[in-house]
Amino acid sequence: MSFPATVAALGGFGPWTTSGLRGVLAAALAATALLAFRVPLPQRRDWPGLAVVSLGCVLGFPLLTALALQTSSTAHSAVVIGALPMATATIAALRTGRHPSPVFWAAAGAGGAIVVAFALTQSHGRPTLADLYLLIALLGCAAGYAEGGRLSAHLPSWTVIAWAVVLGAPLNLLISGVALAHEPVHVTFTALLGLIYIAAISQFGGFVLWYRGMSLIGVAKASQLQLAQPLLTLVWAVLLLGEHLTPAVPLTALAVLACIVVTQRARAA
Repeated sequence: MSFPATVAALGGFGPWTTSGLRGVLAAALAATALLAFRVPLPQRRDWPGLAVVSLGCVLGFPLLTALALQTSSTAHSAVVIGALPMATATIAALRTGRHPSPVFWAAAGAGGAIVVAFALTQSHGRPTLADLYLLIALLGCAAGYAEGGRLSAHLPSWTVIAWAVVLGAPLNLLISGVALAHEPVHVTFTALLGLIYIAAISQFGGFVLWYRGMSLIGVAKASQLQLAQPLLTLVWAVLLLGEHLTPAVPLTALAVLACIVVTQRARAA
């Protein structure tokens, strides 16, 4: 629901304001949790990895996708999610030296190609400035996912995103202050609800479960579960935003789910 909720937030706030406030509110939740559980500071060797997570998943991805969703439909923006699992698995393999089997790569590539082709078909394949935003967001988020999954192997998984969100808080606070002075604000219940969702769930709560899952089954396998996210995004876009769903959606869903099953059953090389 992240993209539909972002669209809802953009109905009352500008993209820079939405991104900044998202990070600030998430940091407040994360800092409260870290203090409540008296979590010690990470070791010095972990801070570079946390910085990658913060830059990719806390600062870059939220801002770039918010900028893209100003002019791009939810269906078109789902392209970035379609390519994200393959990018995450590739970066994770390069970073950790653990290489999945050829069967995994074949299924992952097929799933990614199906989702990207579907999303491009839905948006008529017209490249725009939003596509550039989404491409950069994709690369940053994939690096953040891979690095976060690696850190979750020896740090409590929820603290990885908590520290990354807190690390990005000063810059997000600065962005919020400047953006609020320059972007128009039209506060509505829907916009506030969208902002609260992307801050509490998309930026913090969802990542707690996501990094925990990656620590249990590995970054590569976990990343392929995300092949289902673009299709789920489109379903929520229909239900919440009134976008139209074509008959190709259930067929695409079955094909993608088949690819996910293969990636989860594939053995390591």
